[in-house]
Amino acid sequence: MNKTLATLTLVGAGLLFGGASTTVAAHAAAKTSINVVLKPTNDGGFTDYVYQTVTPGTAHYHQYLTPSGVASQFGQSTSTVKQFQKYFKRYKLTTKVFPGNLVLRVTGTRANLVKAFKAKLTKTKVNTHTTTKLPATLSKKTVAVIGLYAKKTDAKAKKAKHAVYPKFNDKPNLKLNSTDFANKYGAAKFAKQYHLDQLTKNGQTGQGQRIGIITLAADMNVKDAQTYWRMVGAPASANRITKYYTDDQKAAVADYNQSMGFNDGQVEASLDVEQAGETAPGAKIDVYTAISENETEKMDQLYYNAFANAISANRDKQLSTSFSSDMEDAKLFSSGASETVQQLNQAFNIIFRQAAAQGISVFAASGDTGIWGEPASYENHPFSTSPYITVVGGTTLPYQYNIRGKDVNQPNETAWGDMISMGTKDIAGGHFAAGGGGFSELNTTPPYQLGVPGVNTFRAISLLKYQKGKYVVQKNPKVITGTKTGRNLPDVSGNADKTTGYAVYASGVQVMPVGNQVLTHPIKFWQVSGGTSFTTPQMAGANAVMNSGLSQPVGFWNPQIYKFAQQPNSPFTVLDSVDSTNLYYTGQPGKLYNQASGLGTINFDKLMTLFKQ
Repeated sequence: MNKTLATLTLVGAGLLFGGASTTVAAHAAAKTSINVVLKPTNDGGFTDYVYQTVTPGTAHYHQYLTPSGVASQFGQSTSTVKQFQKYFKRYKLTTKVFPGNLVLRVTGTRANLVKAFKAKLTKTKVNTHTTTKLPATLSKKTVAVIGLYAKKTDAKAKKAKHAVYPKFNDKPNLKLNSTDFANKYGAAKFAKQYHLDQLTKNGQTGQGQRIGIITLAADMNVKDAQTYWRMVGAPASANRITKYYTDDQKAAVADYNQSMGFNDGQVEASLDVEQAGETAPGAKIDVYTAISENETEKMDQLYYNAFANAISANRDKQLSTSFSSDMEDAKLFSSGASETVQQLNQAFNIIFRQAAAQGISVFAASGDTGIWGEPASYENHPFSTSPYITVVGGTTLPYQYNIRGKDVNQPNETAWGDMISMGTKDIAGGHFAAGGGGFSELNTTPPYQLGVPGVNTFRAISLLKYQKGKYVVQKNPKVITGTKTGRNLPDVSGNADKTTGYAVYASGVQVMPVGNQVLTHPIKFWQVSGGTSFTTPQMAGANAVMNSGLSQPVGFWNPQIYKFAQQPNSPFTVLDSVDSTNLYYTGQPGKLYNQASGLGTINFDKLMTLFKQ
């Protein structure tokens, strides 16, 4: 397509452009899918097994299960699954059983789903909820029904949450050679800063490994990743990338992309693939694309279903996501959903335990807005804060820059909390960037965090105040200290500040609505940005590099790394300075754990040595 504006007519579809949300087009006769999450047959034994896989000296150390092994030991029996299938068939519904026998996908018309589940819309104290009812024999084996809405919604759908910091102000210098470009803008900077380059120099490049990228309501172009990889000197073959469509298939996704146009979700998906593939140049990338063209499936179901697909397939020993479907807070949770916020949390803990039992390491971005996943006067975090995944926070690397005429010197790496580079428009609009961190509202403090100095204690400073729908800078901020309980976030951190950030490349067609038509314009997008969505796929790539030098996968990180952090040969650099802040929580001098940065940053050379022991 040339650079002149072309005209594309859209017929009978909700229009998406520039990251906007589509209007729900589903009706009672449209086919849709929901997930039914089943109870493990031995819940306590399931958890014990997961911990034993990464605990030396136990009966199941490194005895990772296949999905069929999970099914036989902890999933529901084949006869029980057949009972579900038989019941749903009565309502002309089809049932897919994910390997592991812990998750079902039930498909049919919304009208038949409503009948099968006796779904009714009810009001709660904070919003609305779809109640469901199954026969008693099935209900007692069900944890959650995800994605069923008793009544269609005419309001605009929720957008997917993602962790990329949406301020694309700087362009990289494309005249640099590949080595210099990678060191200045690429994951080579991550590898050098955190000593991963010591492993790649010894021939560990992620060979034989596959990295899974979970996306939500976003697609990416394989050619864009190739363009980026060529720029940084990484292997750029198209066969490094395989796409798996977990909801709508390829043709429908193509229609979605055409109507959506170039958008920030596409940029997010692109950078996830680019960063993971550069960090582990010998690995292959599997992209799990969760898109519902006409919103017949909602974000909660799309997101959970993508994880169920990836984990039950068991092809990737490391998964990364920079997306989220919702907030872990009842007031901010999707209205009308068939699952409560607590049920969705429990469902995620089940599928992530399956991942851990199979030796899969899962990494999730903590977010880019500090303790506030969504604007509110209180702390809230995006799904999921599960204790069975590794939540990745953000830091700022040392730098010296002139920002708006002022020389700024940042001598040490600190937690990411940006009030320096923000422009006057950002400050006036109440937009501030910082790594996610704090305390989970839904998950209790896991065993591996208990007793670690700094866990469940905190130091904070009230730099910002939520006022009239935005955050304003406090003239006289107060220091707050105290104790809290819950799963502490994040676990680890890495460079995420756009001031010391990374390059991303994406291309597409920009669309501009004009009546019942849209004007289209091709766009090629090189920018330097930041966000925990950069360092999260880098962590997954680093895991692939380590796995390529091990006889057994690393598996469930958290019990291992919290133990390592308390040893004399800790692989972590603790960021405990009071000046290290995510715009609320700060470092606690002398403590191993700090909510602004978790255990701190990683020396992967040391971490690899400890994983080998």
